[in-house]
Amino acid sequence: MQECSESNWDKTLTVSSLRILASALLIAVTAIWGVTFVMVKEAIEKVPPFEFLAIRFIMAAAILAIVFPRRAAAVRRTSLTAGAIAGAALGAGYAFQTVGLQYTGATKAGFITGLAVVFTPPLSARVLKRPPSRAGVIGVAIAAAGLALLTAGPSLNFNAGDGLVLFCAVSFAIHIVVIGRFAPAHDPRTLTIVQLGLSGIAFSAIAIAGEDLKAPDSSVWIALLVTAVGASAVAFLAQTWAQRHLSPTATAVTFTMEPVFAGLAGFALLGERLSVAGWVGATLILGAMLLATTRSGDR
Repeated sequence: MQECSESNWDKTLTVSSLRILASALLIAVTAIWGVTFVMVKEAIEKVPPFEFLAIRFIMAAAILAIVFPRRAAAVRRTSLTAGAIAGAALGAGYAFQTVGLQYTGATKAGFITGLAVVFTPPLSARVLKRPPSRAGVIGVAIAAAGLALLTAGPSLNFNAGDGLVLFCAVSFAIHIVVIGRFAPAHDPRTLTIVQLGLSGIAFSAIAIAGEDLKAPDSSVWIALLVTAVGASAVAFLAQTWAQRHLSPTATAVTFTMEPVFAGLAGFALLGERLSVAGWVGATLILGAMLLATTRSGDR
């Protein structure tokens, strides 16, 4: 298979055009994640969650390695280190979320996971020395308020599961900041292959050590294929490229669109209905995303 050459978009498009394209890609990523949520939820009722994650991420890395063989072969010490750090943060996020969901409700977990939008700006300022602009800060505040409304005001009772999901939110925020640090200096294909592959290996170790492995049936294999291709290989490759042109804060705000798309998917596929507060929350999140990605001066 002939590998695609490096895109010249970064050289031919204006900064504004690149930011618009990057924002559009991240919106598409959140749509994929939101729409596949129901599929994943049904799949992990049939096979253990870490087994599912292991197969999903290893398949995703393998697919990218097949499509971009030279990029897979171009892994060097620096890209391996960058991918390992990104993969550790990504894997930790999924691990904390998976375990936490066993002890807390999905609605509250969705809200707490979305709090990554709050943790990202201070982490970015601390690690990358890139404090968010005023528009970015306002966007974060609006997105957080929108999340609270969209998730119908999760209860204030805090349990161990909520704590685990809170660590998940911090891990995802770290992942966004790490990608913001390494994406400009590394080929996004190589970086994505490494982080997905190492995450898959870690999930495999957890699954083998602590789960009762089961053979996936046809419906689970469909879910694995869809999530490996769309929600992992394509999604994380798009994120890695997009963060060359968007700040971590703008990225985090855009990712709060995921529960919006999940709600729309529930409406379309399961007949679920959003409350008035939910629709207001979704509107606030959309406004926050537009503010953070079009008005922010963050880089």
